[in-house]
Amino acid sequence: MLWFILWAVIWVLIAFWPARVAARKGHSFFLYFLFSLVFFPLALLVAYMVDDRTVSRAPA
Repeated sequence: MLWFILWAVIWVLIAFWPARVAARKGHSFFLYFLFSLVFFPLALLVAYMVDDRTVSRAPA
């Protein structure tokens, strides 16, 4: 039982990584957190690949 609790805590803590990356880029922390709970490797890739919404871009 202790191993399961430890594993669950580590799983949740690791899920914060993609969520924090996405939140810093202006995306939803909560949605990326849920996404990373289920598909951590994919969520991490997507979080690093999405556009940064916090940067203002000059019109072309």
